[in-house]
Amino acid sequence: MYTASPTVNKSILKIAVPAILSNVIVPLLGLVDLTIAGHIGDAVTIGAVSVGATMFSLTYWNFGFLRMGTSGLTAQAYGARDRRQMSVMLFRSVALALLLGIAIVALQSPIRWLLLAAISPSEAVHTHASQYFSIIIWGAPATLATMSLTGWFIGMQNSTYPLAVSMVVNAVNIVCSLCFVFAMRLGFIGIPLGTLAAQWCGFILSAFFAARMMRKETLGYAPRVEEMLRGLGRFFSVNRDIFLRSLCVMAVMLFFTATGARSGNMTLAVNALFMQLYLLYSHFMDGFAYAGEALVGKYAGAADKHSLRRCVSHLFAWGWSLAAIFAFAYGVFNHEVMSLFSDKPEVVAFAAAYRWWIALAPIAGMAAFIWDGVFVGLTATRQMLLSLAGATAVYFTIYFLFPLADANDCLWTAFLAYLAVRGVILWLCFARENRY
Repeated sequence: MYTASPTVNKSILKIAVPAILSNVIVPLLGLVDLTIAGHIGDAVTIGAVSVGATMFSLTYWNFGFLRMGTSGLTAQAYGARDRRQMSVMLFRSVALALLLGIAIVALQSPIRWLLLAAISPSEAVHTHASQYFSIIIWGAPATLATMSLTGWFIGMQNSTYPLAVSMVVNAVNIVCSLCFVFAMRLGFIGIPLGTLAAQWCGFILSAFFAARMMRKETLGYAPRVEEMLRGLGRFFSVNRDIFLRSLCVMAVMLFFTATGARSGNMTLAVNALFMQLYLLYSHFMDGFAYAGEALVGKYAGAADKHSLRRCVSHLFAWGWSLAAIFAFAYGVFNHEVMSLFSDKPEVVAFAAAYRWWIALAPIAGMAAFIWDGVFVGLTATRQMLLSLAGATAVYFTIYFLFPLADANDCLWTAFLAYLAVRGVILWLCFARENRY
């Protein structure tokens, strides 16, 4: 059994720091695209990249279970030192990811039509967003398989490999996007082409690292088909709950983007930039959530409740500290931050009127991130689903039943309430089962 360590923070940071570095790099895929768009066009171009990237994200968010489910189940196998199950989880998850990715490519036309119909951007934004999505969707198999591999690495208590993959992916994205857009003069379509090249490079490198880790951990050869089929009940039960949870997330984000698009290109552009700032914060928080997945899962697999509780307490201490830092930076230095992403004075000035919403978002969403990591490690996915369903209901209730004079203020009020309610419900679930 794993025993409680006097240096719990050391165990957390060993996983969290590389994960944070990796996750901070991840938003560069969106930030680089938006920054290039901001310098080759106007608010319409920024909005097109935002809508196209949102379509891309919404498509893959539905398959977040590939990473989260793999992480929790692998961490518990690691804690129990079940080497064969560690191997089974790797091959089962990657095989499913590749099959789903191929299906997405085959169904790209109806997916694109449905998402654009739901978002309903202006005609100018619609055309460019459709082009953007039509290119990056060919990276679906690579993206989903990389998600599975990342979850497996985290479950195996290794966040260094995902960091290396993120560094390579973003380096390829930056170099290729700049080359395609400016050197080869491809214009707007060079942006998604750079992202597509980066996606496939990330998958190839992740597969190499997985093979290397299998040898290091002496996990043996690939499992037989019957081994991969055995235990599918629990695998799909966990993934079903996370999938339904992802649908709730998709509904909220799709409505957020669509409502902003209907409010005009300027509102769409500013909300897109604000959401990128929130995603930057979320990737910092996800570093500690990943640490929660790995360590809580390991302690759960080893039946070490004392270490599990200490880990949760320390994770929340780190979470509040990060939330305070980001809230201060986004509120006080909003003009400077926004100027980094757009050289258009009208965009920066428009953003100033809504700066306090993005400043409050880190505080509202902190608990949800930490609890998500804890519950993934416990594979208590039903509670995660219930929290998202409840928070989503609150989100739409506030927006439709309590309208404000400024529709964008109402949109952000509902979004912050949605974030806070997620954390509260998960805390109540944890406390009810005497886990904290």
